[in-house]
Amino acid sequence: MTRHGYETGRLNLPFVGICTFGKYPLVEDWNAIDADVAVMGAPFDAGTQWRAGARMGPRGVREASTLFSFGHAGAYDHEDDVTYLDPARVSIVDIGDADIIHTDTLRSHENIEYGVRRILASGALPVVIGGDHSVNIPCINAFEGQEPFHLVQIDAHLDFVDERHGVRYGHGNPMRRAAEKSYVTGLTQLGIRNVSSTSREGYEDARAMGSDILSVRQARTLGTEALLRRIPEGERIYLTIDIDAFDPSIAPGTGTPSHGGFLYYEVLELLDGIARRNEVVGIDLVEVAPDYDPTGSTSILAAQVLMNLIGRVAHHRQGL
Repeated sequence: MTRHGYETGRLNLPFVGICTFGKYPLVEDWNAIDADVAVMGAPFDAGTQWRAGARMGPRGVREASTLFSFGHAGAYDHEDDVTYLDPARVSIVDIGDADIIHTDTLRSHENIEYGVRRILASGALPVVIGGDHSVNIPCINAFEGQEPFHLVQIDAHLDFVDERHGVRYGHGNPMRRAAEKSYVTGLTQLGIRNVSSTSREGYEDARAMGSDILSVRQARTLGTEALLRRIPEGERIYLTIDIDAFDPSIAPGTGTPSHGGFLYYEVLELLDGIARRNEVVGIDLVEVAPDYDPTGSTSILAAQVLMNLIGRVAHHRQGL
């Protein structure tokens, strides 16, 4: 202890040092991942249909996450009376970014898939920061050979286009590609609203292939606990979170903002409930495009969601 009563060592404020996610250790050797959680960036945005810029998402979210780098103490939540992210109970590493080959979707996706496969092989929970929503396609591909799971999507858009002008792997296609997988048992698609990129036929196809689709208004009418009961309890869950699920009043930094979105606590309470009732086996958060939000609040929201989600997944896994 110092004479002021604080711990010895570096203060290490958020604006000091290298911006790994949450200032957790960087692991560059993907054959030497030894952690409970491994974070990887997927800075690919060639799947966008309008405003690009999500390639800068991993960098922006990492920088914002330093605000929540809790050092040695974890993060105490007085409402829950729980210290989340206690380093004595959960280990987290940042493995950097998948290599992106400009103009080459398939090779870029292959590199993302490889990174997720290495994380899964290590036994860690994969947490991927996009990039546009097409990066979910290689993330789901990486689970081939794993046990089946249910996919929960939190998003403004259905993303269930089969093919448009020959495009099958853009950011309008990922949920359709996921639904085609034998190991994806079904989809719960939450927050879908307003003018969307998917036609009526897309909704009909999604429901026919096992999707439960709810708008923000429908989700609010049900309430969190009733909403959770629509998600198969006890099943393994993969979570894909598009930042445009949130209202653009708090998340303007995205390529396709859509008004009428979720607010922070609505999503946090839902994610906590999923982590409490189910085993979360994978996470991606996508479509943060920092250049459209000079305040940085969208990146901060994304980092805050991920830090809280990781903390709750780890807490409920350990049954503390």
